Amino acid sequence: MDLKNKKIIALGERDGVPGSAISLCVRSAGAEVVLDVTHCFV
Repeated sequence: MDLKNKKIIALGERDGVPGSAISLCVRSAGAEVVLDVTHCFV
């Protein structure tokens, strides 16, 4: 998947993958993170 020059919203879960981890992955693929949040979806 080509993420270069894309804007990304990273929605993470407290007990799963946090938003900050998703942000690091997509930034390394060339995307721009516009929102990074981690919530508890219980």
